[in-house]
Amino acid sequence: MKTILSRCLLTAAVAGMSISTAHATTLRMAHFWPAASGVNEDILQVWADTVAEESGGELTVQMFPSGTLAKPDSIYEAAANGIADIGATAQGYTAGRFPLSQIVELPGIATSATQSACVLQTLYDDGLLDSEYEDTRPLFMFTTGPGGIHTIDTDVQTPADLAGLRIRRPTAVAGEMLENMGATPVGMPAPDIYTSMQRGVVDGLSFPWEGLGSFRINELVNYHTEVPFYNLIFVATMNKRTYDGLTPEQQAVIDNNSGMAWAARAGEVFDRLDVEGKQEAVEAGHTIREIENPLQHPDWQAPLEAGIEAYLTQLEERGLSQAHDVYEAAQAASASCSSPQE
Repeated sequence: MKTILSRCLLTAAVAGMSISTAHATTLRMAHFWPAASGVNEDILQVWADTVAEESGGELTVQMFPSGTLAKPDSIYEAAANGIADIGATAQGYTAGRFPLSQIVELPGIATSATQSACVLQTLYDDGLLDSEYEDTRPLFMFTTGPGGIHTIDTDVQTPADLAGLRIRRPTAVAGEMLENMGATPVGMPAPDIYTSMQRGVVDGLSFPWEGLGSFRINELVNYHTEVPFYNLIFVATMNKRTYDGLTPEQQAVIDNNSGMAWAARAGEVFDRLDVEGKQEAVEAGHTIREIENPLQHPDWQAPLEAGIEAYLTQLEERGLSQAHDVYEAAQAASASCSSPQE
């Protein structure tokens, strides 16, 4: 009798364990930031830990940093086709795929990561960017702070100082502006910049202060020009089939950790990392040039405004007749989104 009872209890215990773990799911997240970077530790890993906690352990996120699951320019596609369950990447790494989203990267849209993340998330929430993300389920949008010019040996004070320099460009949009100012833009993923600069492949780069710290670029450059060429945009997005395969309760956890709240949290982290990256340069004794109000500056206004108009015109020529309307919506969102630097 005792033997039968023990077997029954054991069977019940095993059944209970099966019920409690039946819906446990591991989500693979691919991104290109180093594992020790503030972006990985303070944004993406915090998001993963929050999802695990709120799901009672049913959802676990396995992190693949530094392009280990998919190369930087393939991360979005990896999330779309299921190689990754979640991908966090820069839209600009997939040239021409997110043209309306990249309007937020244009000079003058925002003065901080918090502000530009709010602008990008607002445009998406308002349905202005839906067509660009139909193949995945976006979780939240975020951005860097303004990206300036950083060089090894050249003190860039005016656009003329860029003539002949090989500058790593973050996106084709920023690259065209650099080219119009006389520089030779060179495209490469962020993880490749350090070794390329060591080998003399490029003379400098356009990058936010955060990136100079995250990718150790402050070790190689000596001159910095704070002129906002862009705010690089990012998306954390999920494979649709993976999301659809979750239980309603698990989907609710994902939904509760999507949207503007996480865009704001990510923006705050990037703003803090910008401060830290700049402080590194200050402590190293680097030369830092601050170009105040560049869109009203006598040297920088014309090339920056020309770059903005050229990009919007190109989009319209591609059949995106709403380009100027989205730009105006971005400006309106910028006015309503808070910026800690204002």
